[in-house]
Amino acid sequence: MSLKKVRDKWRSKAWYTVVAPPYFGNVELGTIPADAPEKLIGRVMEATLYDITGDFSHQYLKLYFQITQVEGKTARTMFKGHEYSRDYLRSLVRRRTTKVDGIFNVSTKDGYRFRVAVCAFTLSRIKTSQEYAIRKIMAKIIEEKSAALTMDQFVQELVLGKIASDIYNEARKIVPLRHVGARKSKLLTQVAPQLQVPLQKVEQQS
Repeated sequence: MSLKKVRDKWRSKAWYTVVAPPYFGNVELGTIPADAPEKLIGRVMEATLYDITGDFSHQYLKLYFQITQVEGKTARTMFKGHEYSRDYLRSLVRRRTTKVDGIFNVSTKDGYRFRVAVCAFTLSRIKTSQEYAIRKIMAKIIEEKSAALTMDQFVQELVLGKIASDIYNEARKIVPLRHVGARKSKLLTQVAPQLQVPLQKVEQQS
């Protein structure tokens, strides 16, 4: 491909501003090029919680947002999941301690289904029965929260640490804990009407 053709290809592209969902303050996530707005639908943008909050201590948390709608030069998104960075997760591991992991599939009050992975790190080695008790607390709180909250509310409490804090406060009654967190989440199914993809764009893609 000649240099002129490459330049022409880029000249035909427009730049779109990608923004976080309203429950993350419509914060600007970055810009992305496309030669047609419908080609942006379904694209996933990665950001950190630091990009949303401006708090430097939140750099360890990666967030994923999927573009669902384009209005003018603005691409709107929905939350698709999050995870701890590998370096941060590695930094939590200590010798002669126990890591308790729990993975749960839950549904929010408005019908969104998530897979959530929660981790707890103890100050010393613990018994299997204590691990079981902590995992039971994780399941109880995650299931109760998801059932009581809408998707927007659940995601906020999950990402900003409220759910992890509730688990920590309950589980530390069993053993002393160093850290509790929702280390990963993934949106499994969503409510169709909430995915605001204009019909003509779906038809153009098919």
